[in-house]
Order: sequence, then structure tokens, then C-alpha cells
Amino acid sequence: MNIRAFYLSVIAMLIAGAASACPNYSLYGQTYELTGRSMYNEQSVSIRAGGDHSILGCGIRFGSDRGRGYVTEAPDFSLNLSGMGGYKLAISVISRCDSILLINTGAANWYYDDDDNGNLDARIILTRPSNGWMDIWVGTHDGSVCDATLYLETFNR
Repeated sequence: MNIRAFYLSVIAMLIAGAASACPNYSLYGQTYELTGRSMYNEQSVSIRAGGDHSILGCGIRFGSDRGRGYVTEAPDFSLNLSGMGGYKLAISVISRCDSILLINTGAANWYYDDDDNGNLDARIILTRPSNGWMDIWVGTHDGSVCDATLYLETFNR
């Protein structure tokens, strides 16, 4: 192999690696410390939904729905949760496009949803949320980007 062919193959591998990046829970998003009690009053935060990384082919084993979507590599939000015993946690999105939610919990479980909040918006309800870190990606179904709001609310079990 000549030097030019070598460099072209290295560049092709780098481009392919960048295009196939997957959600990475070892990175951090906007960080919040929340308790089950503090989310008993609904909390919300604005976000730009979407990303340029497809979740297909990432080898994620979901504990909920399966589907496609595009997210950023780093989570949008990294929550340090405490006092979650006795609560259910509803995580939902209202957006101007077809949103998805991707969640990695403190118990290392992955959850995905596309349309359970109606109107092409996502919603996941965790019936026994664990204390510890939870990462949340607010993505889109088709790779577009749009304004969205993430909502977090706890309910008694």
C-alpha cells in the first residue's frame, strides 16, 4: 500500500467513526441535583431536540420501546437523583417536531420512547426510579432539530 492509499484509508476510518458515534453516558450534559419530593411539583427546562448521531446500530438493549432516532453523543441532561423511593417518575417532551427520549438510569438500564406523549412527542414513566445518575437525551425521530421542553414530575406509587 502506498502512502497516499494509507492516508485515505485512515481518513475514511475517522469519518466513519465520527458518523457512527453513539450516546455516551460517561459524558455529562446540563447537570441537576433533584429529589423525588422536588419533582412532585413539575419541573421543566427548554432544550433544542435533535442531534446528528443515529441510535440504530449502537447495540443499546432497551428496557422499553425500540425505535430509531437521532441524538447528540453527550446527554442533554445528567441528573443526580435522590429520595426516589415511593415515587413514579414521568419524563416527557413537548416539541415542535417528532421528538424521542433516550434515558440511561442509575441502575444502568436504557429506555426509549417516540410518541407516548401524543402529538409525536415522547414520554417515559419509570415506576421504580433509582437513586443516582440518570442521563437524558432529547432527540428527534428523523434527525431534524427543533425547540422542545423537557418535563419531569413525580407521583406517589
